[in-house]
Amino acid sequence: MRVMRPGAVPELTGRLQDFLDQGRHGQMAWMEARSHWRGDPSALWPEARSVIMLAELYTPDHDPLAVLDRPDKAAISVYAQGRDYHDLVKKRLKRLGRWLVADTGCEIKVFVDTAPVMEKPLAQAAGLGWQGKHTNLLARDLGSWFFLGAIFTTLDLPADDPEAEHCGSCRACLDVCPTDAFPAPFQLDARRCISYLTIEHHGPVDLELRAKMGNRIYGCDDCLAVCPWNKFAQGATEMRYRGGDPAPDLADLAGLDDAAFRARFSGSPIKRIGRDRLVRNVLYAIGNSGLARLRPVAQGLAHDPDPAVADAARWAAIRLDPAS
Repeated sequence: MRVMRPGAVPELTGRLQDFLDQGRHGQMAWMEARSHWRGDPSALWPEARSVIMLAELYTPDHDPLAVLDRPDKAAISVYAQGRDYHDLVKKRLKRLGRWLVADTGCEIKVFVDTAPVMEKPLAQAAGLGWQGKHTNLLARDLGSWFFLGAIFTTLDLPADDPEAEHCGSCRACLDVCPTDAFPAPFQLDARRCISYLTIEHHGPVDLELRAKMGNRIYGCDDCLAVCPWNKFAQGATEMRYRGGDPAPDLADLAGLDDAAFRARFSGSPIKRIGRDRLVRNVLYAIGNSGLARLRPVAQGLAHDPDPAVADAARWAAIRLDPAS
């Protein structure tokens, strides 16, 4: 836990506007719509005097990249393999917040990735870690695997020192990216990021990019997993971030209808993208699998009511056609 001032990162507004002006946010129109708050935490709640930033570990107990060598399986980002972190982290923040209110009479607002708050630069300003060359937050004592939460408060708390960057000459996260989503160190073009493509992007994915997605159907952990700082990562204590199948069968997922999808992913972050987008992603993975036995699975969805699913099914079937 660390503390920063709401106005401690005045350069945020310019950095965010440059990102938006280049169109690197893709279809995430919500970033532009509320950029005046996102770029200036002091404008989000002018009464706030301090921002308490907290980290919650979800460090995996297995190699998250091993599934990439199993083409009949689906690769799901580590953070989405168990319970939805929004619910778990927010409950912890509210519990801490209630204690602060009861003890001091202050006012608070709690945010976990659902409000116009740029958690990563705020966490760096608070000293929790630094934004690496992959733009994600990492820390010398936590590695890469943690969620961030924020408590805005009217309390005037002592601020911590910001954390400096400790990436040095390392390029592991940049070089591992399958889609070249980093135009330069410390810059991300979301339009090429597999996490964005599988979660935020509506409709068909560009042909060039879908062929590079491999079997990643929800998120991507490559740039996090290769970070050398992870050798110092602490283990996660919240077991509810685990428990799901880390490598489900692609064929099983492709057969989900809406009701089965909702039942299978109830309480999971995956539920937010809906059946159609998940099955679209699964079909891209099937097309990239090289497994001819999965071709009938793709063919069976070639006339799906969702246009993006039907397009992905036809693409996958052609990719797996021995005659093509």
